[in-house]
Amino acid sequence: MLKILIDATPVQSKPSGVGFYVANLICSLHALQNQGNFQLGIVYQPGMKNWLRGKFSLPEQLERYSPLYLLPLPLKISNSLFLNFPTLFQFWSDRYFDEPHINHGTNYLVFPLSSSKNIMSIYDLTFMKYPQYIDSVVKAYKKRVQQCLKWTDMVLTISESSKKDIVEYLDVNPDQVHVSNLASRYYEGYLSEETAEKLEKYIKYNFDKPYLLFVGTIEPRKNIISLIEAFNFLKHKYKIDHDLVLIGRKGWNYKPIFTAIASSPWKNHIHHLDYLSDDLVALFYSKADAFVYPSYYEGFGLPVLEAMTLGAPVITSNTSSLPEVAGDAALLVDPNSLTSLADAILKVISDSHLRCELIQKGKVRAKLFSWERTAKETLKAYKLISHEQLGST
Repeated sequence: MLKILIDATPVQSKPSGVGFYVANLICSLHALQNQGNFQLGIVYQPGMKNWLRGKFSLPEQLERYSPLYLLPLPLKISNSLFLNFPTLFQFWSDRYFDEPHINHGTNYLVFPLSSSKNIMSIYDLTFMKYPQYIDSVVKAYKKRVQQCLKWTDMVLTISESSKKDIVEYLDVNPDQVHVSNLASRYYEGYLSEETAEKLEKYIKYNFDKPYLLFVGTIEPRKNIISLIEAFNFLKHKYKIDHDLVLIGRKGWNYKPIFTAIASSPWKNHIHHLDYLSDDLVALFYSKADAFVYPSYYEGFGLPVLEAMTLGAPVITSNTSSLPEVAGDAALLVDPNSLTSLADAILKVISDSHLRCELIQKGKVRAKLFSWERTAKETLKAYKLISHEQLGST
């Protein structure tokens, strides 16, 4: 039986980003264990603050999995140990983890286990292609990824676009890079009418007012200032009746974005909503006149898929992985062209036939992605690198 070890450390109590992917991958792989000849184990490390306090509790969604290995070192210390002393780390960890056949590092690093085939997940190469869009923590990824590649047997990534970047910028053999797409947390019909009505009363937002929607981290890479400028232009020239709703946590270097909001003549029509529950985000997706995602660069662009799933017509960038995710179910624009962005928004909100066409195409497109499919593609990668038969999956 193939023994698989996955690093679940990125999973938090409210998973987002990498943690969201890892939590769903583990859940979907766990569901496939009865169909395939493999055993799934996970490893988890406490954060530095919890370690210093002696708190080693797991996120609730990980407690049901077994075997579970709780690494008795915080992430920062273990990373420093295995990156600087890989041989010493191998001597201890191979025995501690019971010599798995597959060792999957899920966040731009992987333990150097000598008895395993080591697989590292790399989601995008923002830290190499666009260093102006990242903070000091992400800038450190380059050094640790290059170090881990010395003992990595395969790289997993989430789009063909990211695979191309990994091959080009990290000089990895394309045969050693396997693509496994993401999937949405939502599905068509996710919200019933009854649930939607209750949520509307809870949030106390006036959904009678039409709005444009953005969902994502509030940071420079998402190109939100251009979206605000396009909104200002449409308000001024075409007197559109819409508001602009931005949903997402504040990320790195967010202050210029809020300065742009405060400077807008229509600042009272721009609403920033911080962290919302999945249900509330779904409600905003489902009622948006247009979902606008003009990001400069994405490894996948999950909000585009979420918007299509829940029936929002999508406008997004023609760069990186975004055309790969959207297919022909969105209007694609040059993120550097304010005119193109504004024109696309105006087309969608002015043409009901176009809106309906994009909504229907988006729902069809979204059905191509599922977490079961993600898990099966990941298992395929494990089989390729292990040369072991897992049976029908």
